[in-house]
Amino acid sequence: MSVRYSKYFPGLIFITDLLLLNWAFYSGHLIQTKSYLWDADTTLFLLFINITWLSVAAISGNFKIKRPLQLGDNINKFMASLIYHLLIVFVIFYFFKLAYIPRFFLVVSYVLFFCFVVIYRSVVFFCLDFIRKKGYNNRQVVIIGDEEIAQRLLNSFSHHPEYGYNLADFIAEERVLNMAEQELTDALLSKKPDEIFICYKQMDGEFLKRLVQFGDSNFIKINVVSDLILNNNGAQLVNYNELPILHITSHPQISMKIRFLKRAFDIAFSASVLIMGFPAFLILAIITKLTSRGPVFYKQQRIGRNEKPFYIHKFRSMRIDAEKFGPQLAREYDPRVTKWGRMMRKTRLDELPQFWNVLKGDMSVVGPRPERQHFIEQIVEKTPNYKKLLRVRPGVTSIGQVHYGYAENVDQMRDRVRYDLLYLQNISLNSDLNIIFKTVKVMVQGKGK
Repeated sequence: MSVRYSKYFPGLIFITDLLLLNWAFYSGHLIQTKSYLWDADTTLFLLFINITWLSVAAISGNFKIKRPLQLGDNINKFMASLIYHLLIVFVIFYFFKLAYIPRFFLVVSYVLFFCFVVIYRSVVFFCLDFIRKKGYNNRQVVIIGDEEIAQRLLNSFSHHPEYGYNLADFIAEERVLNMAEQELTDALLSKKPDEIFICYKQMDGEFLKRLVQFGDSNFIKINVVSDLILNNNGAQLVNYNELPILHITSHPQISMKIRFLKRAFDIAFSASVLIMGFPAFLILAIITKLTSRGPVFYKQQRIGRNEKPFYIHKFRSMRIDAEKFGPQLAREYDPRVTKWGRMMRKTRLDELPQFWNVLKGDMSVVGPRPERQHFIEQIVEKTPNYKKLLRVRPGVTSIGQVHYGYAENVDQMRDRVRYDLLYLQNISLNSDLNIIFKTVKVMVQGKGK
């Protein structure tokens, strides 16, 4: 394309987000008051949220779309901005009591804003993906250096056309060595690249510095490609003064931002379930008490984050002597399960009290299922990777629970671990919401056991 329309995307998304913000809050006001008119307090509030959003968005840069396209990362960045915006609004209007703003209006408006933006950005990313796969909106790139590394990079480009890269030229390491520096820069400029990928196993630092300066002077993005193959290991670039260090672990590092967002979501979600679900809790408790002998709630020690034990809470679904012969896993048509307990387990209603564990910080809404030490020792013996799951808070639901369900023996528990390890590679609010939606579907269909 002769015209690069992608440079207009950030501004378009910035303006559209602002319009969606106003649409969401106007809709929230309409739902709350059934009126199209604004009072003085609401007008002041709307002005404040617009100014605050402009500031938060400008600072966070959540409207910027980077290559390669990663919708999940973009949504997470938007979520961070949304939470910061909500905190500022809450402190200013509720702590300082500047004006009365109904909480229902606030909750509905923010939920609508989140939904509007997620839908809008999903459409934008889908369109960009489609356009780039058709060969449009692509960037011209030049690759310099080792042929083996360059080939791996080209394979990545060919498998992911949505990245939007076209190879303008490849200049092999041997050819670079036989070229004068001016000749090399002239050759690069003649291809009019948008980005240059430098692929070297060993490279002169001064030469690299001059290439970076050349890129800065000519508005060309310079990328340095490592010759490492990490096989999904976690990697993080850390700068020690002027020395870049690649920190590599066998598990992905969860950023502080993701930890903060995940915990904030856990608190908000669990508090909402406990408050709004109280009538349902009361009904479940009464039925549990009337249908079988024993306490309403059942607690059991599980192993949580960093191998710290805690007590998990559930509505009791089994007879009180269910484990008189030692730890046992539940199985299909288990005679120890009460008739009412079987219905609760199929709809997973017995696990609702675990949201108290979430609120306390023992668990997360989404995360690997917590197990007992007795079974963990057997799993680790055959699947040592299980210990990676103990680095994060266990969850009320998990990708393993959704796709595999409850395990009846240790071998099935090991099979389920594979799903949870995949989740560990892709922790984000986007994936958490997806798992929650799938869990609700399982509950409605009664596919638990």
